[in-house]
Amino acid sequence: MHLIDNETKVDLLNNEPIAATVVKLLRGSAGTAVTVGLHGDWGAGKSSLLAMIESAFSGEKDIACLRFNGWIFQGFEDAKVVLLEGIVAELVRSRTLTAKGKELGRNLLKRIDWLKLAKRAGSLAFTAHTGIPTPDLIGDITGGIGALLDHPGEVVSKESLKAALDGTKDALKDTAPKHVPEEIHAFRHEFDSLLSETGIRQLIILIDDLDRCLPKPAIETLEAIRLFLFTSRTAFVIAADEAMIEYAVREHFPDLPAAAGPLTYARNYLEKLIQVPFRIPALGGPETRIYTTLLLIQSEVGEADPAFVKLLATARELLKRPWRNPELDRTTVETAMGGHLAAGVQAAITLSQQISPILADGSKGNPRQIKRFLNSLLLRYAIAEARGFAEDITRPALAKIMLAERFMPRVFDRLARMGANAEFGKVSALAAIEEIARAPETPTPRKRASRAAAPRKQTQRRANGIDSATAELVAAWRSDQALMAWARIDPPLGEIDLRPYLFVTRDRRIYFSGGSAESRLEPWIDRLMGARMAVAALETELRGLPDGDLDQLFDALRDRILQAEDKMVAPAGIPGLSLLAKVHQPGQRRLVEMLEDLPLDGLGPWVVAGWSDVITDGAAQARFSALLDRWATQEQSPALSTVAKQIRSLPARKGAQ
Repeated sequence: MHLIDNETKVDLLNNEPIAATVVKLLRGSAGTAVTVGLHGDWGAGKSSLLAMIESAFSGEKDIACLRFNGWIFQGFEDAKVVLLEGIVAELVRSRTLTAKGKELGRNLLKRIDWLKLAKRAGSLAFTAHTGIPTPDLIGDITGGIGALLDHPGEVVSKESLKAALDGTKDALKDTAPKHVPEEIHAFRHEFDSLLSETGIRQLIILIDDLDRCLPKPAIETLEAIRLFLFTSRTAFVIAADEAMIEYAVREHFPDLPAAAGPLTYARNYLEKLIQVPFRIPALGGPETRIYTTLLLIQSEVGEADPAFVKLLATARELLKRPWRNPELDRTTVETAMGGHLAAGVQAAITLSQQISPILADGSKGNPRQIKRFLNSLLLRYAIAEARGFAEDITRPALAKIMLAERFMPRVFDRLARMGANAEFGKVSALAAIEEIARAPETPTPRKRASRAAAPRKQTQRRANGIDSATAELVAAWRSDQALMAWARIDPPLGEIDLRPYLFVTRDRRIYFSGGSAESRLEPWIDRLMGARMAVAALETELRGLPDGDLDQLFDALRDRILQAEDKMVAPAGIPGLSLLAKVHQPGQRRLVEMLEDLPLDGLGPWVVAGWSDVITDGAAQARFSALLDRWATQEQSPALSTVAKQIRSLPARKGAQ
């Protein structure tokens, strides 16, 4: 099964009240100009809200509701022109016009053509010396400057342009007046007249995916909207992540000061454009549980199933008061769907109850992230079925492993390496941490005395079953609250063969190959894989990156280093990884974890020295010191042991030398 990750009119998020509020606002503003902002992170449900708003106005003859997706047209032409032409052309196409209306439409399209020309250089791009349009302008009017030249390298002169200029006289003549303020004023006046001629009481333009656009087309679209800000009967609904729009403003106007009073210039720009902002709230814990349950049951029975429609109505009632901590438990679902539940529906409820707590925290309440996680889960299980080893895995266990993969990638990587190399695919450290996480925290008074000695016996029993390195890993994991919460999720994985699960999740190692954030960081990876001196020069720039970018860069470099075949000498990427740990303190612990994961066989002595300026955190220093002791006493790599012993013998050893 697959959950479609597109806009939908089936409201699983109870966002219809937001759509209804926007519709009410638009109806009340029919005689004036208004701009509404629907703000939310990527995947928050903005496109679905626009679809609900569009649906609310369908069939109303005196209201025209048009949809514009800036991302689709990005790269084809000036986004400003595309939006203006699209609005005017749709009005002309969709309405029966009088002769006057047709004339107004033609005039508006001519004025848009003039704006195309004016865009080149602020007037008609006439050069100061020749008094004639530039070749680029001629190219705009005639369809390409290449048609003027017999040979690609030929220089364009007055004489060679004369024939083309003769053909453009009418176009230039028809664009008067030639001043931008006058032209914009005339555009607004004629556009208002066109609305009157078409009998439109209100024009509503829905702008979608603006936050997916590059800064230039995003700003061009906003500039086009500004033309209509004082045009009566015109409303815009802009669905975008306001943080991305602010980023576009900063990139497009790099010379602006950072702030203007209490707000940034970018925020001021956005607030002057958008009069009424709506923020789509992130899902909380109860809402995530209900949404996850609905998605999983929908994947089993389909959204058109009458029983699912009844369940959806019940869920919407529960979502009206999320502070009461509602949930779609088995009894509620049975009552709503009218009787005994199919096995697939029962399994969906169980799975939702298991994974929702971690999914809510890890996804930050983002519906798209939740849906993508569930899609990946369903797809991977389907692959296991198609390949004939579905009996070796269960969906609950696969979901738990995927939660670690998605939201605790460092833990997942470590478990994956340990599980792939462990006998029967069982990881003793995982069994130990799950046992600790599931141990009762507050025994009853009657049992407290009898349990007083139990922890020591249990710890000793566990210590007898694992080596010292695993014991140290378990001790480090105990301080990670997110990991401990994950370890408490059913089912326990410590006694499960992880190899089939790792096989079906092995696609995770394809880094920086998809989304915009990953693609944006690719150049950084290449630079950080360079020589030590070149990498050192990047420190100032690195300190200006967000923590999330630094984490992604660390992940990418670490995996390239671990995959290097020759580790007798320092692999490429070590200088870059060291610099990342230096500028971002959380990277120090992760750096030590990577060093701990390096196989001793074939490991050269380079790994021992050179960390004194990098590993400065006390906890990371202590772990590195213990690792140094382990290297000194091992026998698989004599050279490593010799150098480690020499470092240990130095006076006042401080973490890393």
